[in-house]
Amino acid sequence: MPTLTQLEYIIAVDEHKNFSRAAKNCHVSQPSLSSQIQKTEDLLGIIIFDRSKKPVITTSKGLEVIKQAKKILKEHKKLKSISNDRGVLTGDFKLGVIPSLSSYVLPLFIESFSKKYPEVKIHIDEIKTEKIILDLYDDKLDGALLVTPLYDDKIIERTLFFENFHVFCSSTHSLFNKKQVNESDLDTDSVWLLEEGHCFREQVMKVCSLNKKNQVLQNINFESGSLETLINLIRKGKGYTLLPELATNNLTDVEKKNNLKPFSKPAPTREVSLVHSRNYIKQGIIDALEKEIILSLPSKIKSLKRKNIKIVDI
Repeated sequence: MPTLTQLEYIIAVDEHKNFSRAAKNCHVSQPSLSSQIQKTEDLLGIIIFDRSKKPVITTSKGLEVIKQAKKILKEHKKLKSISNDRGVLTGDFKLGVIPSLSSYVLPLFIESFSKKYPEVKIHIDEIKTEKIILDLYDDKLDGALLVTPLYDDKIIERTLFFENFHVFCSSTHSLFNKKQVNESDLDTDSVWLLEEGHCFREQVMKVCSLNKKNQVLQNINFESGSLETLINLIRKGKGYTLLPELATNNLTDVEKKNNLKPFSKPAPTREVSLVHSRNYIKQGIIDALEKEIILSLPSKIKSLKRKNIKIVDI
C-alpha cells in the first residue's frame, strides 16, 4: 500500500496540476516527488496523472484514488489527535478569517490566546468566504471566522457576536448633517465598495439597494480589498461607505462625532461566527477559541442582542 507521504504527494499534484508547484508545496525536490508518485502508480497498477497534458490532468481512476487518499489522511489525523491527548490543549490549528474581520477581531484575542495555550500552533490565513467554505469541505482549514448565516448543513456555526453597521461619510456629503440615517437616505451613486468576492460588499449592496456597478468618481473605476483604504478615500475626498462596529474603533474622536452616523432602529447588523466542519477532531481548540474571542469583545458588542437589529445575510 502507498505510504501516507505518497498520498500527500498525489493530492498535492491533483490540487496544483503541476509537479513543480506540488513539490514546492510539499517542501521536496521535484525528482523526489515524481519518483514517489511513479512508485505509487506502479504499486496500484493505475495511471493517476496524464503527464502529456498541460496543466497535468488527473485520470478518472486517479480521481478515485485521490478521493480515497483524502479519506485515509483524514482518519490518520483523527488517530494522531487521540494519541496526542495528554490532557493539555495542544496541536496545529488552521484558521481562516475574512478580510473585513481580520484586522479588527484578531488583535482582540490572539495574544491572550497565545499566552493561555502555548502548545497550540495557530496558522491564520486571510481568505474570502467562498474559498473558506471550500477549504473547510476539504479539511484544508480547521475553522474560520466569518459572517453568517451560511445556510450550509455541512458547516457548524457558533455565533460569537452581532455588530451594527454605521455610515461613514465625507464632510461634503449630504449625510454629514444627519444625526441618524435611514436606509432610504442612502444614494447609490456615492458609495465606495470593497472589490467583488468580499461578503461585506454584498451586504453593503443589499443595505444600499445596489443592483448595478457604481462609481463615486465617474472617470475612476476603483474597488478596494481593504476597509481602511475606503476610509482614507472618504477622509480626503467624497462619498460614503458602511462600516461594521469594530471597524469604527480606529476612527478619531472627531470623526466618530461628525462623520460616523448610526442607523435608526432596527439597524442593519451582521452576525459573526466561528465555523467549522462536522469533523470534531479539534473540538477542544475550537471551544477555547470561542471562549477567548467572546471574553475579548468590547462591552458594547457583548451587549448587543437579537433585538432592534436586522441581520443582513451574505
